[in-house]
Amino acid sequence: MPSHDVMPNMELYQPVQVEDALAIADRLAERGWLVGGGQDTYGWLKDRAKSADALIDLSGIESLRGVRETADGVEIGALTTLTEVATNALIQERYALLSQAAGVVASPQIRNIGTLGGNISQDVRCWYYRRGLSCYRAGGNLCYADTPQGMNREHALFEASRCVAASASDTAPALVALDATMVIRSAAGERTVAAQDYFVGPANDIENTTVLRPGEILTAVRLPAAWANATFYFEKIADRNVWDFSLVNVAAAFKVSGGMIEDSRIVCGAVQCTPRRVTNVENAIRGQAKNAATADSVGSMATIGARALAHNGFKIPLMQNLVKRAISA
Repeated sequence: MPSHDVMPNMELYQPVQVEDALAIADRLAERGWLVGGGQDTYGWLKDRAKSADALIDLSGIESLRGVRETADGVEIGALTTLTEVATNALIQERYALLSQAAGVVASPQIRNIGTLGGNISQDVRCWYYRRGLSCYRAGGNLCYADTPQGMNREHALFEASRCVAASASDTAPALVALDATMVIRSAAGERTVAAQDYFVGPANDIENTTVLRPGEILTAVRLPAAWANATFYFEKIADRNVWDFSLVNVAAAFKVSGGMIEDSRIVCGAVQCTPRRVTNVENAIRGQAKNAATADSVGSMATIGARALAHNGFKIPLMQNLVKRAISA
């Protein structure tokens, strides 16, 4: 039996230009594994739960780092660290929702290495799947978490289709709330995808959690000026304040005039495989006062359609209360 204390053998590519990385990714296709900060990757490989013939280390590509002002907002390189996203003056000034979300990911050490692109593109956090069991997502015919004996306290309330694992990203709901655009490049060219459409659930794709395909690289995230300087709210509930993944989080952006809500985008994380936008609540509060009374009147709407598993029913009132706090704050 191979030791899990060492990394498996594989090829390593370390391009310093995007074009070289795209050419390598195109040539290797499914044999290659893209690495940014590596905080998610190395656990998979060391535990032998997944394997790759080659790693394509993108960390040397400086053009994929940094925050740039554009004519229509801000562009963030996919390899920008979470620490820089959290502390960048431009993001703090105009898109504080994202800086707040990035600032509570994991721990300071991980944020110093982990990247925005990696945080939003990471795989789900189900320990059955992560330990290499042959579940639906790994090509098997059983969801170990969705059984009477399954440990599913951290799992999904919505849109479970064979797999009940939930999204682990704190920044993904913020990007959906900000109506961000993902920039994806391949050897064939560039395409852009709305953040809301970047993430995919198990009903559409049981093996992948994003629209990225072999040979493609997420190169940047664009934040539109339309939601700059809105009224923001972010809150993450976890078992511990440092390192832990969210049990539930909420990211919300409001356009408020005279105390009345003109428009909003409210998104919850860790309640399904993708960030969940509660559009029914958004529609209900449009034109209403941004206060506790409005929040109380719509809180229960946030969890319509939720299906609690054996151990995660507490997420339903938790999600309702987070949505109410976002509206009343």
